Amino acid sequence: MKLSRLHLKTLREAPNEAELISHKLMIRANLIKKEAAGIYTFMPFGWRTIRKIEDIVRQEQDRIGCQELHMPHVNPSELWKESGRWYAYGPELWRIKDRNGRDFCLVPTCEELCTNIVKQEISSYRELPLQLYHIQFKYRDEARPRYGLMRSREFIMKDAYSFDRTPEDLEVAYRLQYDAYVRTFSRCGLDFRIVEADNGPIGGSNSHEFSALSNVGESEIAYCEKCDMAATIERAECIDEKPVDEPEQALETVYTPGTKTIKDVCDFLGVEEKQTVKALMFTTFDQDLNPADYVCVFIRGDRDVNMIKLVNALGIPEHYIEFADEDEMGPVTGIVGGFTGPVGIHNCKIVVDSELVGTKNMVAGANKEDHHMKGVCYGRDYVGDIVTDIKTLKEGDPCPHCGAPIKHTRGIEVGQIFKLGTKYSDSMSATYKDENGEDQIYWMGCYGIGITRTMQAIVEQSHDDKGIIWPMSVAPYHVIVTVINPADEVQMKIANKIESELEAKRVEVLVDDRDERAGVKFNDADLIGIPVRITVGKLAKDGNVEYKLRREEGNEVMSADEAIKAAAELVDKEIFGL
Repeated sequence: MKLSRLHLKTLREAPNEAELISHKLMIRANLIKKEAAGIYTFMPFGWRTIRKIEDIVRQEQDRIGCQELHMPHVNPSELWKESGRWYAYGPELWRIKDRNGRDFCLVPTCEELCTNIVKQEISSYRELPLQLYHIQFKYRDEARPRYGLMRSREFIMKDAYSFDRTPEDLEVAYRLQYDAYVRTFSRCGLDFRIVEADNGPIGGSNSHEFSALSNVGESEIAYCEKCDMAATIERAECIDEKPVDEPEQALETVYTPGTKTIKDVCDFLGVEEKQTVKALMFTTFDQDLNPADYVCVFIRGDRDVNMIKLVNALGIPEHYIEFADEDEMGPVTGIVGGFTGPVGIHNCKIVVDSELVGTKNMVAGANKEDHHMKGVCYGRDYVGDIVTDIKTLKEGDPCPHCGAPIKHTRGIEVGQIFKLGTKYSDSMSATYKDENGEDQIYWMGCYGIGITRTMQAIVEQSHDDKGIIWPMSVAPYHVIVTVINPADEVQMKIANKIESELEAKRVEVLVDDRDERAGVKFNDADLIGIPVRITVGKLAKDGNVEYKLRREEGNEVMSADEAIKAAAELVDKEIFGL
């Protein structure tokens, strides 16, 4: 393919709003073009890579017997109300109305629709197990779209759904998808880690996230080098430190002027943070977003509250909770902002981190301005309505599996798989007939891959100061033939020979025959990241070319035939495994 006949408009500089290097490079390489916040056009070279990622995904889904279908982007609200997610999903659900005032949504996921299809199409156990998938645009009305394709409002997803008879059958489907994801992301050239994850608004019991390792990733991961433990921070369990066994002291209220933070209190009283009780106050809301309850959360002073664990403990969606107005909450519950403690409060739900159980002689707020209490003991002085692990696993904490020190890293979530169980089949009455003619509900799983996010994750991991370094499997083209002087018949003859012979060997070739300076062509080749560059220049008169791999520094002079052979063998090895 001759570049002179194609559209490619590269940029020397990226817009100021592009923060991540991957975002900058994709704009500069003319892969994507911003149309509005979080909404992009995929330009021809970018779309070629998207299609290649989709092809890899399709091949691996087809391999495990998952069938492709196409479902509409617009769903009627009735399905989402039936599952309960119309209210639970939050403001990110893109709700729309038709001209008759009927509610619809632009779907972020398709659990409801796919469940309804199977409910109508499948009637017998003989038709199970069943796996279906689709690849298409999805929508989420992000409050702050940013980082290019990392957090956009329109994005491409592969979503698959499995329908089985038993939990054991679901486990088989889950493992098939798990292994397919490993193959998929490996073929895409990603360095990734598989971690336990929270199920979030999709629901269900178990989940694994496939995270492309990157310092700029939004997903924080806790992992152990000694064992296989790895989990997102939201999901990571904590080991409670055993409380000190000591005689109980009497409660004592002490004057602590101006000590509104844990550090202030510790400095004033000469105690460690782990000897204090931290308080956080929240308001929860019902599905109509009317205030429902006040919640007081208590945790050890050296710990941080994990909001995902907290909302899971309360059994509410993330957007049904916010920090309370302490001035409004105080008269109702007895709390005093900056000096809140667990003793004597009322008219609120008390959530206590499990690590506080059994603690004695702690320091906590006295619910009185400029005062704290010493000698606070769990069980004697206060108890929780809900007692569970609501803390964040910190770096250096003991691994919940083996006790070794935990480490943290970051990643870009490119895929997630879920064991949904009977969440959707129950709420939507999706059943099949068993051998005895009795109705049974499905055991479901769902499995998502962010196609567009995967593209940007690859760029984030595979680049240098010159541009993108595409893995062969997803590169827009495998080989770029850079012709220094297209007006030279000898150079063009060799370029055409390389193009035709490589294309006959299933190699995708881009010939840069533009009337541009050599430096511009070299810079563009490096920027767009084609894996192999063959330069046809002044050596052409002797039948020679320069052969260079994008991922390596040096180049090699060889004959055109040798370059053809080397490029074809590399493509065969890296794409076809030959």
